[in-house]
Amino acid sequence: MHVQPADTAFVLISAALVLLMTPGLALFYGGMVRAKNVLGTIMQSFIMISVISLEWVYIGYSMSFGPDVGGFIGSLAMFGLKGVGASPNPSYASTIPQVVFMIYQCMFAVITPALITGAFAERMRFWPFMIFSLLWTILVYNPICHWVWGAGGWLKAMGVLDFAGGLVVHLSSGAAALAAAIVLGKRKGYGRETFMPHNLPLTLLGAGLLWFGWFGFNAGSALAANSVAGSAFVATHLAAMSGMAMWILVEWIHRGKPTTLGAASGAVAGLATVTPAAGFVGPNSAVVIGLVAGALCYMGVAAKSRLGYDDSLDVVGIHGLGGFTGILLLGLFASKVVNPGGVNGLLNGNPSFFVTQLVADVVVGVYAFVVSWILLKVVDTLIGLRVTEEAELEGLDLSEHGETAYTM
Repeated sequence: MHVQPADTAFVLISAALVLLMTPGLALFYGGMVRAKNVLGTIMQSFIMISVISLEWVYIGYSMSFGPDVGGFIGSLAMFGLKGVGASPNPSYASTIPQVVFMIYQCMFAVITPALITGAFAERMRFWPFMIFSLLWTILVYNPICHWVWGAGGWLKAMGVLDFAGGLVVHLSSGAAALAAAIVLGKRKGYGRETFMPHNLPLTLLGAGLLWFGWFGFNAGSALAANSVAGSAFVATHLAAMSGMAMWILVEWIHRGKPTTLGAASGAVAGLATVTPAAGFVGPNSAVVIGLVAGALCYMGVAAKSRLGYDDSLDVVGIHGLGGFTGILLLGLFASKVVNPGGVNGLLNGNPSFFVTQLVADVVVGVYAFVVSWILLKVVDTLIGLRVTEEAELEGLDLSEHGETAYTM
């Protein structure tokens, strides 16, 4: 094992790109809410950089990537980053310092609970939100991360593949978002009033930052500056652009006009859906994944009103459904020609891998939903999750933070 400077620099840059995704997400979400809630919404994403980074340093990294305990969780042997230094960890990345691998994975842990916030935008109190997010990371994110990516994790041992977080990031946050939307209930006036995004240019800027950062998210998951990283980079872009094209096409047919919000949503749907597959599929498969994502996630978002839940910013329909679908499409399109370290999928003669991916989808989705629902209920019972009706009408910017985004 020797540290490779090029690989180390590549992963450090990728880590910085993934960090940028969290402020990008804050802007993406912030533009979609009403003006009285923009700072409250941005703050819910931004504060995760602090809260979850602290959790990751002291227990999260060790729970996720520490010595295995029964295939379910890592021990706390690396509490406070004990033993995590300049030497590589051969179980994860043999050409970069372990501390670089740790900080790269930290950025994934940061953005995942931030994704959930879009489901309960405009109605959750800030203090209970932070408690829920911390507990969720410990009890949901860390175990799932270990199952899928940790040495000895039981899903990893079963042969499950998830290149950059379809299960670990997108399905887990999407399932939690569904639980949150159900437990908190609908916003005041939902179904009677039109909740229009207050600043779509802000949302488009956020989408652009997410797209830019996603190259670090997916290509960086190769953990080396190699051909797999290049393939993942290309797949990421192709899925995003085809997801955008398909979303606005379906929207145009369905509603009569293509929208900027639709373009941004379609790109993010393509990005989320290709995430688990990026390092295992070729460019044509990536285009198909994006097209499927654009159509399917559009329908998933459109269905929420019929299903009767208020997912404010479409986390379930884009990230949850996108992550679930991406894992299955990986089971279809995976190719050892693209990545010799992977496996072949159903279309390349390996139907058992598709079944393995389906099992992982069900297990992770159910676990994340059930534990999230229990956590939300416990926090709600003990201290209350939702702002008062008066505070909701006033807006979270003033009621929770005592400030406003715009003074005109």
